[in-house]
Amino acid sequence: MKLVVMIPAYNEEKSIASVIKEIPRNCCEEVEVLVINDGSVDRTAQEAKKAGADKIISFKRNKGLAPAFKAGLQQAIEMGADIIVNTDGDGQYNGGEIPKLIEPILAGRADFVLGSRTNGHIEYMPIQKKIGNKIATFITRMVSGFPVSDAQSGFRAFTRDCALHLNVMADYTYVQETLIQASHYRLVIEEVPIEFRRRDGHSRLISSIWKYAKRAGGTIARGYSDFHPLETFFGIGIFFIFVGLIFGSRVLFGYFETGVVSGNLPSAVLTVLLMLIGVSTMTLGIIADTLRTQRKVQDEILYRLKKLEYDYRNN
Repeated sequence: MKLVVMIPAYNEEKSIASVIKEIPRNCCEEVEVLVINDGSVDRTAQEAKKAGADKIISFKRNKGLAPAFKAGLQQAIEMGADIIVNTDGDGQYNGGEIPKLIEPILAGRADFVLGSRTNGHIEYMPIQKKIGNKIATFITRMVSGFPVSDAQSGFRAFTRDCALHLNVMADYTYVQETLIQASHYRLVIEEVPIEFRRRDGHSRLISSIWKYAKRAGGTIARGYSDFHPLETFFGIGIFFIFVGLIFGSRVLFGYFETGVVSGNLPSAVLTVLLMLIGVSTMTLGIIADTLRTQRKVQDEILYRLKKLEYDYRNN
């Protein structure tokens, strides 16, 4: 059983060494550390190598957390990982808790394990981040259908088969998208309580809570519409039709009172426009639902191709 611990890192020269050294090397038969150096302009890569990282892949420029995670997942699979753990390079997650994180996988109970900060111990988290986490977690819970308590946690573990199913398309953050995908593919998800420690310095990902909310919200919305296009477009279409009927009722009552429509002509035009938008949107939903069926086939083909590539590399 081989475990690969992947660490996306951007300008983490002060903490990357302690993160690597904290990883227990005896929790599996074989444990390797993979660092994804996301275009750091400091000594992150050098410090990671000095601390004992088994493999380091470096981007020429900063691409962001989601591309770094995607590259790390692919590289971990190529390294022959049976289990993949993702953690951050800032030291906020306790590497000593990795055995607890992977225990549900080793016991055969789960495909995907999330470390829950809210069910564990939080040493420090800014109030605005706490509020943002609660809102994003609530929305992700509704979209994914999984009763997650901490959707934003980056401390998580995957089986190799689970990792082969995941296709990260976002360019900002992966945390919500991977959870939505895993739930959609009916993979077994479990949460375990973890420790969350104080960070020295500011977050590399969340420089602005409003920017994060905007981009993470877009990722969640796209994730839901990808897997539930009929519900998404029908919901939007019904909303436009409902608003159109409100304006239309005004036109209808005016016609019954006066016998003419000309007095409410703007409302009549707006009613027709809103009704057309509503019907058109619902039609798009039917088309998108047809495309969703094709995507399911494409996802299955992609999964099988990645599995065949893995088997070929290792046999």
